[in-house]
Amino acid sequence: MRSMISSVSPTDGRVLAEYEETPAAEVDHHIATAAALQEEWETVSIADRAVPMRVLADLLERDREKLAVLMADEMGKPLAQGLAEVDKCAWVCRHYADEAERILADMPIPTERAKSYVAYRPLGVVLAVMPWNFPYWQVFRFLAPALMAGNAGILKHASNVTGCALSIDELVVEAGFPDGIFRTLVLPSSRVDSVLENPLVRAATLTGSDPAGRAVAQKAGSLLKKTVLELGGSDPYIVLADADIDLAARTCASSRLINGGQSCIAAKRFIVEEPVYDEFVEKMAAHLAEAVMGDPHDPATTLGPMARVDLRDELADQVERTVAAGGRLVLGGEVPEGEGAFYPPTLIADVDSSMPLYREETFGPVAAVIKASDLDDAVRIANDSDFGLGAAIFTSDVELGERVARDRLQAGACFVNALVASDPRLPFGGIKMSGYGRELADFGMREFLNIKTVVVG
Repeated sequence: MRSMISSVSPTDGRVLAEYEETPAAEVDHHIATAAALQEEWETVSIADRAVPMRVLADLLERDREKLAVLMADEMGKPLAQGLAEVDKCAWVCRHYADEAERILADMPIPTERAKSYVAYRPLGVVLAVMPWNFPYWQVFRFLAPALMAGNAGILKHASNVTGCALSIDELVVEAGFPDGIFRTLVLPSSRVDSVLENPLVRAATLTGSDPAGRAVAQKAGSLLKKTVLELGGSDPYIVLADADIDLAARTCASSRLINGGQSCIAAKRFIVEEPVYDEFVEKMAAHLAEAVMGDPHDPATTLGPMARVDLRDELADQVERTVAAGGRLVLGGEVPEGEGAFYPPTLIADVDSSMPLYREETFGPVAAVIKASDLDDAVRIANDSDFGLGAAIFTSDVELGERVARDRLQAGACFVNALVASDPRLPFGGIKMSGYGRELADFGMREFLNIKTVVVG
């Protein structure tokens, strides 16, 4: 009897569907098929690869409502946010269809030789281990550059969004890509090692937790296979005394509630200079309180359930431990009665380094506000973290903000007077325990390429 993986509604706990795990023999077959197709695919011109990629963008837009409903079903994303996610996937497909020719062009390097240059050649089959929080975007920001670069892809998606994962397979085939150049395997995390061990898998990319990243990196390292890891974050947002506090509070609240706070680059720690601290806390709490929590299928909902009850309970425990340690509960903080993985917008002020919300990543709609005496103190607090994914600073002195963002904040993406967000045109990734390597832009496409030196004469 085959093992099954269940998809469970975080809204009401219903089992939405059950899926058979992919048997080991089928896993090897799919990888072998992908490897054989990849050898042919890399000989296809970049212009011809772009044809199905543009069709794929069109299909995403055609099915955007259906895909948004599937996300609402499986992981509780409100419909408007799901529609925006699908649109972003179409954008990244068109971006790489348009830009791959330029990104992959040979790069001449003058030497004393008759000719010398760098050529970019695909590695082969790349394993993608993806999380549930952005079921389509996380996959497409890998899929689009990987296929346009001439690679093949094998996807191991989070088990609770298996329906989303399988719908991607269907769209890729319908778009006109070779059937099997990209394939979803229905597997638990315990079987990732066996996929990495297949000699036809040349590299791996993972977006997920720090423990998951360490496990994949350790295994891939023992096999000398390239990895790119985008892991957790505890993004700091600094608010200086000269900032537009209305803008800062509104933007910070929005960033904390994106995807229900279940995002690596959602703002998590808000570090505010003392003169405007109380005003910021009051205004941010008011903005957080405007969220409409409810059924993600209801167009009026802006905050759906968290993806799983166990994740909600972990978040509630972090809040309880922080309040017990002296944090001041300003808003929320209580698990609602009834079914579903719901948790309200929550703000805790007066957080310090002794408290869980200062040190731990919070994956849900909980904001921790920390007081800073001045800019230097704020930067110290921002960098006092094991993570380094994103960061932002709010100030009326834009030149100062840019200097701090460029030279002082320890993160892979730093924004001034704006919330941190990914963009197909810009590289995305972190430092420290937030991982290594980059996705998106030119850098992301080149991560899974053989950067080959060619010399003539």
